[in-house]
Amino acid sequence: MKEVKKYKTVEKKMKSKYRKITVVLLVLLMATGRLFAQDSLRVVRTVRNDFIGDARIDTLLQMHILQNEKFPVIPGYRIQIYKESGNAALQEALTIRDKFEQRFHVPAYITFNEPYYRVRVGDFRTRLDAIRFLEKIKRVYPLAWEIKDDIQIPK
Repeated sequence: MKEVKKYKTVEKKMKSKYRKITVVLLVLLMATGRLFAQDSLRVVRTVRNDFIGDARIDTLLQMHILQNEKFPVIPGYRIQIYKESGNAALQEALTIRDKFEQRFHVPAYITFNEPYYRVRVGDFRTRLDAIRFLEKIKRVYPLAWEIKDDIQIPK
C-alpha cells in the first residue's frame, strides 16, 4: 500500500513537471512565431486613385511605368519586305517604306545592320497575327516573311 501511494505521488510530480515544460514550450513557440511573422500591410492611398494597397506595390508600379517609357518595346513579330545592301539600298528602302505605308496604313520601319538595309512592317504580338497579315500582302511582296523583332508597345 505504501508503495502504491509513493508511486501515485511520483506520478503526480511527473505530470506537474510535464505540464510546466509543455506550457514553457508553447510560450516559446508562440513568441518565435511572432518574430517570424510577416510585416503587417498598411493600407494607404497611393498615387493612383483606383489602387489602394501597400505603398511598395505602388513604387514597383511606378518603376514599371518608367521602364516602359524609357524602352517602349516588347518582343513580338514583324514582316520583313525588303533587305538589300549597296549604295542605292537606303534610297530604295525609303521608297518601299513610303509606298507600303500609303497602301496598307501600317507602320513600317527601316533598320540598318551592316551591310543590309531592311524594311520591316507592323507590330504584331503573336506569330499568328503576323502570318495573317503576311497573307494579305503576299501578292504585292512575294518574298516577304515573318520575323521575330522588338515591337512598339500598343497604345
